[in-house]
Amino acid sequence: MNQGFIDLKHIEYFVLDEADRMLDMGFINDIKKIIAKLPQQKQTLFFSATAAPEIMQLANTLLKNPAKVNVTPISTPAEQVKQLVYHVKKENKRSLLRHVLESNKINHALVFTRTKRGADRVVKDLNKNGIKAEAIHGDKSQGARERALNGFKKRSIQILVATDIASRGIDVDRLIHVINFEIPEQAETYVHRIGRTGRAGESGIALSFCTDDEKPYLNDINKLIKQNIDVVKTHPYK
Repeated sequence: MNQGFIDLKHIEYFVLDEADRMLDMGFINDIKKIIAKLPQQKQTLFFSATAAPEIMQLANTLLKNPAKVNVTPISTPAEQVKQLVYHVKKENKRSLLRHVLESNKINHALVFTRTKRGADRVVKDLNKNGIKAEAIHGDKSQGARERALNGFKKRSIQILVATDIASRGIDVDRLIHVINFEIPEQAETYVHRIGRTGRAGESGIALSFCTDDEKPYLNDINKLIKQNIDVVKTHPYK
């Protein structure tokens, strides 16, 4: 658009998928630039699994008299997903991850971090310790993300480390383990993450690492799913 190769003046529909992330992850200025080039008469549709109030407030500044369509939110994980939480000091998280992978003989797991830099650090640490890992996040090219995901699906990559925005749409058959290396700030995101396992009637295991400063997020999750996640008390990195 900036280079003059495409003209948006005839666009009839503008669809923003994962609107919460697109409006919250530094894309807002680019989105406003695009909207400015679109015709006044068009239909705009925002789709999102989660919608924080501040994001909805921002969305409403971009929409005119919008109609809101809600489906019943997923507030509880599948019953066949076993959930466990480890309380750990922040500096011990990577050691705990290696311990959990090795002691439980986990050779295929999806690991979530909150930041791109955090994902890269986890991957570097795992690879250094002989555990084949790759990261997918917004700084990776589409080709690199596809290669990583395909390698994970074929199990040539043991551990896939993802940020929430890059992980949208990931669907891996027979994925048993999901690990929250960092607990998400929004409780709904937790349900969305661990929904990657326990699909099609299969069982799954969701493990979460919680530091003292993440306990409020854990409390929000417990309230949302209406249960207290079982705590693993026997590990060396409390």
